[in-house]
Amino acid sequence: MGVAVSDAISRCSDLELAAALDIDDNLESITSNVDVIVDFTTPDAVMNHISYAIESKKHIVVGTSGFTPEKILRIREEIGEKPEVGVLIVPNFSLGAILLAKLAKRAAPYFESVEIIEMHHEKKIDAPSQTARYTADEIASNRGDKVNADATTGSKEARGTQVAGIPIHSVRLPGLFAHEEVIFGNPGEILTLRHDSTDRMAYMPGVLSAIREIPKHPGLHVGLDSILDF
Repeated sequence: MGVAVSDAISRCSDLELAAALDIDDNLESITSNVDVIVDFTTPDAVMNHISYAIESKKHIVVGTSGFTPEKILRIREEIGEKPEVGVLIVPNFSLGAILLAKLAKRAAPYFESVEIIEMHHEKKIDAPSQTARYTADEIASNRGDKVNADATTGSKEARGTQVAGIPIHSVRLPGLFAHEEVIFGNPGEILTLRHDSTDRMAYMPGVLSAIREIPKHPGLHVGLDSILDF
């Protein structure tokens, strides 16, 4: 992703790539003329990078996975001391994936039960994916007090990880890239929403939009839709 983002920025007439760092490089090498930092690293490293950006008063766009409510709260507390800084955490930069979450949220009130299946390549280190967690939160926010019917007894490990009351099933296989399926159920009918990303190029329009927009939106934002009109 780092290479793909660097190449995409280099092709833009209105953006300039000021530095390209690997995960172990010294952040102090980021020069004063940098306006926006873009982070695609690991869940273990990203929190230090966000803290550095806030302390240095540089906006940051984050595409790294693994954010928990506790981490979000910590960032919110840190940015409270530097309110002019924009921090944008994006579960998925694909415009199609964002629209899937919005469509699922729209459908949520009309169906009794819902489950999510997310499928990624075997090298993805977190499960469930941040995208699936985001989709589950979007659905739950518009679902009211509905609870999935489930007569399973004993161990429920096979029923997926519960996020906002919605089971998420994670698949990791060679040959996959990034895929998400939301399945709604009512007596006598099923509604399936699905999105497939097959190449990192699907993320580039969203990444570039995030870089351009985050300086206009100080504070902490989660999801590309929080600063763009969807």
